[in-house]
Amino acid sequence: MEEVARLDKECWICETCGVQFAPSSDPPAECHICVDERQFVPKGGQRWTKQEQLKQRGYRNMYQKHEQNLYGIATVPKFGIGQRAFLLQTPNGNLLCDCVTFLDDATIDIIKGLGGLRAIAISHPHFYSANAQWSAAFGNIPVYMHEKDRKWAGYDHENVSYWSGETLSLWDGIQLVRLGGHFPGGSILHWPSGADGKGAVISGDILQVTMDRKAVSVMRSFPNYIPLSGSHSQRISKIMETLEYDRLYGAFFDLEIETNAKALVRNSLQRYVHWLQSDDTDI
Repeated sequence: MEEVARLDKECWICETCGVQFAPSSDPPAECHICVDERQFVPKGGQRWTKQEQLKQRGYRNMYQKHEQNLYGIATVPKFGIGQRAFLLQTPNGNLLCDCVTFLDDATIDIIKGLGGLRAIAISHPHFYSANAQWSAAFGNIPVYMHEKDRKWAGYDHENVSYWSGETLSLWDGIQLVRLGGHFPGGSILHWPSGADGKGAVISGDILQVTMDRKAVSVMRSFPNYIPLSGSHSQRISKIMETLEYDRLYGAFFDLEIETNAKALVRNSLQRYVHWLQSDDTDI
């Protein structure tokens, strides 16, 4: 745990997106993720913190069991983007799907009590968080990121395992599937045995579950309202048709499609492309 404690003190964290950067005495000149058009720098300017400061400020992680062998983890009060990570338990080892920034001894103990972690898989750069610390805390486990997003890594450490191509098979049937769109390497996780064997998808915000929980949307940038092109949306739709799933978990607590997700995703993306291409004058 010495490495975890060292990173507590030496790694700067962007307050806006929650991504942790490589150890340095001074904070980076800018957060390259937040100055990109898909994110933003707040009106008050760039702000930096460290893990040890988050602990002093009273942050903690909360947990929710979504179904058998699947737990959601998020930080309260909200920090950074506010996403949840997922702890997926499988017979041959547990996977953390996406990541949150905050990590303390209580979190480590709880996750070890649930069987620890074999690996971490992250959907896209906005959720890179403090993956170096999480990896170190559980025995320098691999962190799977798509190579198309490598330039966005805040800390390109030795435990990152960049994968290429369209899919990456892990173990016990779980698979990472590249959809692109939001980021070139943007990926989802397909869990065939989820949803009582009907299949589940953990989508991050590569597919964003809408507030009515009856649809998803796709965007290049959600906070800056930059749409995704019709061709990208159609490509994503075709890939999703190849997967068997009934449930879809989005990036944030309480945003999931409990059943009939495949049909709802299909209809959502058809609707999205329709409105991109529509010349309806009755609006």
